Amino acid sequence: MMKWVAIALLASATAGAAQDDILKPEEAFRYSVSSAGEELLVRWDIEPGHYLYKERMAFRSRTDGVELGDAVLPTGKPYEDEFFGRMEIYRQAAEVRLPIARRASGIQAIELELRSQGCADIGLCYPPQRWTTQVSLGETPSGSLTALLGDGSPGTGVPGEPLPAEQAFVADVEVIDPFRLAVNWRVADGYYLYRDSLMATVLEGRAQAAMPVVPRGTPKWDEHFGDTEVFYSEARMEVPLSRPTPAAGLIELTLAYQGCKENSICYPPGTYTLAVDLPEATGAEPLTRAAAPISEQDRLSGMIMESSIGMVMLTFVGLGLLLAFTPCVLPMVPILSGIIAGQGKDVTTGRAFALSLTYVLGMAFTYTLAGALVGAMGGQLQAALQKPWIIVSVATLFVALALSMFGLYELQMPAAIQNRLTGASNRQKSGTFFGTAIMGALSALVVTTCVAPPLVATLTVMAQAADVTRGALALFAMSIGMGLPLLVIGTSAGKLLPRAGAWMEKVKGAFGFMMLGLAIWMLERLLPGAVTVALWGVLIFVAGVFMGAFTTLLPDAGTTPKLGKGFGLLASLYGAMLLIGALAGAQDPLQPLRFVSVSSNGAAHSELEFQPIKTVEDLEGALARASASGQTVMLDFYADWCVSCKEMERYTFTDERVHAALDRTVLLQADVTANDEADQSLLNHFGIFGPPTIMFFDDYGQEQAGYRVVGFMPADEFAVHASDALRGT
Repeated sequence: MMKWVAIALLASATAGAAQDDILKPEEAFRYSVSSAGEELLVRWDIEPGHYLYKERMAFRSRTDGVELGDAVLPTGKPYEDEFFGRMEIYRQAAEVRLPIARRASGIQAIELELRSQGCADIGLCYPPQRWTTQVSLGETPSGSLTALLGDGSPGTGVPGEPLPAEQAFVADVEVIDPFRLAVNWRVADGYYLYRDSLMATVLEGRAQAAMPVVPRGTPKWDEHFGDTEVFYSEARMEVPLSRPTPAAGLIELTLAYQGCKENSICYPPGTYTLAVDLPEATGAEPLTRAAAPISEQDRLSGMIMESSIGMVMLTFVGLGLLLAFTPCVLPMVPILSGIIAGQGKDVTTGRAFALSLTYVLGMAFTYTLAGALVGAMGGQLQAALQKPWIIVSVATLFVALALSMFGLYELQMPAAIQNRLTGASNRQKSGTFFGTAIMGALSALVVTTCVAPPLVATLTVMAQAADVTRGALALFAMSIGMGLPLLVIGTSAGKLLPRAGAWMEKVKGAFGFMMLGLAIWMLERLLPGAVTVALWGVLIFVAGVFMGAFTTLLPDAGTTPKLGKGFGLLASLYGAMLLIGALAGAQDPLQPLRFVSVSSNGAAHSELEFQPIKTVEDLEGALARASASGQTVMLDFYADWCVSCKEMERYTFTDERVHAALDRTVLLQADVTANDEADQSLLNHFGIFGPPTIMFFDDYGQEQAGYRVVGFMPADEFAVHASDALRGT
């Protein structure tokens, strides 16, 4: 939210306002609180040229045993706000009455929390403010609730009547060590607590609470929650802490809970706020990482900075090996295999290995160089590689390679260039190695457009580690790991590929179709979905024809021709379905007839509905509105040329489990397809290299950084991840 202040200051400076005229929020909006009988009076004194939003005011008691009723707010002046729409505002002064709905016996003071937000007429809008103050109260009036026992035990209340929630469920906190708290819940007889409702947060200050460790409860069927777990009598949970400083001090721990009385009422979700005196942290534990959730890129960043070079490279070789089996890297297989097949019948195992190694090293060189440049200068590498002319050029190259595989012409470097690059002897081999290295480098750029999510995570690591040398070595190791399976496949091609005859032409033709498929795969970033489906239909239909779909077989034909004809007919049939689907507007080649498919209840699969944002200011306004209504926020960075973004839309965001996890969350989407100045400003604001990147914000507008998602995530995994990120916020 501090970004609002910075933007507003810049705006006011351009408008000619003097820096000395800008007041701090505590100077612009002064408050005083007094007690009058069984209510509190809050008076706001507002400086000239400033105003407060009525709808942004909130009040609550932070003292156990005291509950406030609904605030009685005066009528404000109607105001049309740029961010919030139609609002009411207060100028000069405003007085708010806060009835005391309940006060336990013996309580003589209340700690009151006030929330507010206001603006200055010069164009400056302050972030939401939160204030706390102690207010003295008079004597407890007769008739006030006095059932809360002095020893903090669950009370008994009026016979036959349900207990107040704070008497039925009592919590106390003990400090296990500087980084762990234990919360002991005591539950009155005949009552129970829901296990899933127990959460702990630290409002602000010297620590941050991680996800609590809660033991298993007693299984119970609940008419509202279905199969769940509950606690009777007592429960104990541990709360790990992350601490930015080792200094001792007080923190305010807020405990969330919900429970029921057996065969009676169920209470709404409630909270406890308890003061905890943390001791000084003198151990060697890392203060800022103690059990707090850490995103994958942050974990890798820490490893790059703290581990030995050997361990870093070994780890990234492993990561590259895992990436080698993703759909984004698989296109390299037909590229390299096509190069080997193109050598003809004389290719040997040794030559196949040398060509494969040259290809992998060319790919590794590109990754390393690009990674070093990005680590040193930053920038949106992914978006830069999505320029239409780059995509069309690479797709054209694949078409040219495919036509060469079909025998339309022979691709060969000009003799003059060969003479300069090679020795007097073995010119063709040297030229081939040079061309293979170039293809490896180009393939790295091609794959970067799809592998971008894991690659973006790696580049983020480099930026955070601030060490170009270590980052470049990590990327080199990653690319070598990605190339290991290619070395095996390329070398084996020297043995597995036929050496002569018609079989070689058929194998080359198969690789030609693969190259054309790669061209379509590249162009689908630019073409409408229906056109892409039609291109896939034509390609697969013709491939079926080449496999013998419509070739007449003699009665004594062998097994191989029959299999070829059978698979050819299946391919042609699928190609025909793709063409039909394209004419009907189908967008997904894996579901060409989806336009006739509906779910079991007769409705088509639904997608998440996002609110579009474009700038940092748009985001700040949306976060402020969500915070005002107590809602969490998910922000999705999307681009039309991002393959994994479309996978998230198609396979993850349509899942009902994901819908349920995000049911009460405001969904924002930043479309950075254009990669213009506003897009780059928004990406750089969060240090993001490109989409898909998904961020989660709590109901105060603060990002849950440890839960940031980079790249594609399956629906089942994403539903759990989103629930964890937004749970208890």
